Amino acid sequence: MPALKVLRQGLVRLLVLWLVALVGVQLYFVARIALMAVIAPESSAFERSEIYRITQTTGVLPWRQQWTPYAKISVNLQRAVIASEDASFTEHDGLDLEALEKAWEKNAVANRRAQKIAEQQAAQAARQGKKPAAAVAQSPAAKPVKIVGGSTITQQLAKNLFLSGERTLLRKGQELVLTLLLETLLDKQRILEIYLNSVEWGEGIFGAEAAAQHYFRKPAARLSPYEAARLAVMLPRPRYFETRPNSDYLATRANAIVARMGSVDLP
Repeated sequence: MPALKVLRQGLVRLLVLWLVALVGVQLYFVARIALMAVIAPESSAFERSEIYRITQTTGVLPWRQQWTPYAKISVNLQRAVIASEDASFTEHDGLDLEALEKAWEKNAVANRRAQKIAEQQAAQAARQGKKPAAAVAQSPAAKPVKIVGGSTITQQLAKNLFLSGERTLLRKGQELVLTLLLETLLDKQRILEIYLNSVEWGEGIFGAEAAAQHYFRKPAARLSPYEAARLAVMLPRPRYFETRPNSDYLATRANAIVARMGSVDLP
């Protein structure tokens, strides 16, 4: 009996310590985000991880980043990024439930389609006397299904500023808390300003000013609607599009974004 009591006391102490640590971490995030209302963040967790990855891979660090105030970032880029990444940015409180629902449905459809193709190929392989697993592994359908995201600009900023790239339930929960803190402690204009100055636009290229100089040899303040739209379209896969500047998809999608920019509400 005494041993059971000691065990219970030990578990209670561990639980209390865990709760204290959890509250302490959240208070740390509150303080960090509150300071961002007046002080620009020097770097994000994602940038630091990229610094490590690039230096470990190449031994050099081709780094481009320059903080640019909101007023000196082209309105064209502000509109293009919202049109491309988060059309309801000025309306939601950090979470766009409709976008998340649509993303969930698209991912479910894509997974069902991939599963159906895999089953058909396995059946065909069986008829031909091949090993189904080997046949499916060699097929295009065996590639991982592309996951469509429904993240808002605020969610993306929360993830980039503070979190690692792992995908766990705990990390998603922390992302939600950080998103709500950003929306509570900062206004929409400041959130967009930090996002545009910290988002990745290529290998070692972070922020609007670095992207404008790298791709168009001009400051971010002078980006045209089409140039801004091209940069906005790059955001989900910046390193991919950096190596494919003549991509038909990039040009077509950029034209579509230009057509939508006039209806975008800015914070």
